[in-house]
Amino acid sequence: MNNKLITMQEAVSKYTWEGMTFAHGGALPVGSDCIAFFREMVRQGVKGINCISNCNTQGTNLLAAAGGIARMEVGFSGLEVYGFANGLKRAVESGQTILEDYSNGGIPIRVMGGALGWPFVPTFINYGCDQAWCSADEPDIYPNPNKIREVTDPFTGKKMGAFKSITPDVAVIHVTMADEQGNGIMLGTEWSRFELSRAAKKVVLQADYIVDTDCMRQFPNLVRIPDLVVEAVVYWPMGVWPACSTGCYDSDEEHFFAMNKMLKTEEGTQEYIEKYVKSYSNHQEFREVIGKDKITKLSDTATAFLMDPYRKWIKSDAEVQELMGGR
Repeated sequence: MNNKLITMQEAVSKYTWEGMTFAHGGALPVGSDCIAFFREMVRQGVKGINCISNCNTQGTNLLAAAGGIARMEVGFSGLEVYGFANGLKRAVESGQTILEDYSNGGIPIRVMGGALGWPFVPTFINYGCDQAWCSADEPDIYPNPNKIREVTDPFTGKKMGAFKSITPDVAVIHVTMADEQGNGIMLGTEWSRFELSRAAKKVVLQADYIVDTDCMRQFPNLVRIPDLVVEAVVYWPMGVWPACSTGCYDSDEEHFFAMNKMLKTEEGTQEYIEKYVKSYSNHQEFREVIGKDKITKLSDTATAFLMDPYRKWIKSDAEVQELMGGR
């Protein structure tokens, strides 16, 4: 049996590098994204990445604020009710980050193309409008013919657009549960995490819970990400905080607003990093930073019953640490 459990520090050190194309598995800003992984990227000073985002989240907002994102292809860049993403906004307005805009239809289709091994995807989405004609990579060319190329349907002769498929170097995907071999179960909406796990060259799972493989055998139809496409698994409870993980915990709205406010300035960003990034070294200390009372409140979620069928297979912190050889 192949044990793929590694620490968060090891995962970021091994699977991120300057100039890489990095994708993450979140879509809605409050959805289940690998925000803890982004925090560790900030801690380790990761710079110069090309980030593929179905939606911007507080993870990308933070990394952009810290100067880690050189270029970003995104379907939606706001934070919904929490306002525009101030860290990302500063990075784009300063010229530090190039933001190439698509749509919530365009990015998933491009990921699907990568999963299927297609070099491009024919499309009518984003075609014939400024999302095709305006390119942040070549801002002086208008209308720009290079972002979404024009192709001809060989059957009808009709003109349409062509998206370049997405095949990131690494995708980090948050899942509700994973076993040590790398099988993953996601509760709630997937938001292209299934397709992304097939499109990326390497996949790392971040999991709220580690469960026994018997859980995966009991519910094989729910194992949307199988071990054969996964390189490594990181156990990190509350790893989506301050966003929500269906069945586990709700969004921390108070922190969402406060975090985005702090990322509005360089001084606030550094204060946030000192308090919520550099102040812990493992997931136990991370949970202490959030606070026991806050975790109890967030965990009292209306979706908690969704975890009931799986609870008998959940491994404790001590059991996970034993699987990792005490690391």
